[in-house]
Amino acid sequence: MQEKLSSLDRKILRLLQHDADLSAAEIAEKVELSQSPCWRRIHRMQEDGLIERKVALLNPQRLGLSMTVFVNVKLSAHGRNNLDEFEQAIVGYPEVLECYTMAGSSDYLLKVVAKDIVAYERFLRDHLLQRPHVQEAHSNIAMSEVKRTTELPLD
Repeated sequence: MQEKLSSLDRKILRLLQHDADLSAAEIAEKVELSQSPCWRRIHRMQEDGLIERKVALLNPQRLGLSMTVFVNVKLSAHGRNNLDEFEQAIVGYPEVLECYTMAGSSDYLLKVVAKDIVAYERFLRDHLLQRPHVQEAHSNIAMSEVKRTTELPLD
């Protein structure tokens, strides 16, 4: 269910999505609200689960993770236990940044980062393809990054 947000809440969320380091006082000034009511709004949105957490966004290239691969995975068996086992394993791989269940020709779509092609191949051969019931894995290597954001559209 979509939450009912006031225009002021949306402004606050836009600011936080762009820079979570902003203090309640800085946000209050930018949205033209006093500090205490602004803090209460932020706290309420945290308690309501609209704000899940605050994180630092790291630069993968600067950290030596210059390869991004999107992997379509198809399982050979789709029983509940097989899906649960696969998903639990995927959660444990730090190389996998995102995992989605899919409708269509593949069962899962993974976003994987690696240092280089050798590191990705090692992950693929030693981990992903060793999972029981993984029938196929099709890799799509990203050539360049056009857009990367975590900011949700709030309009």
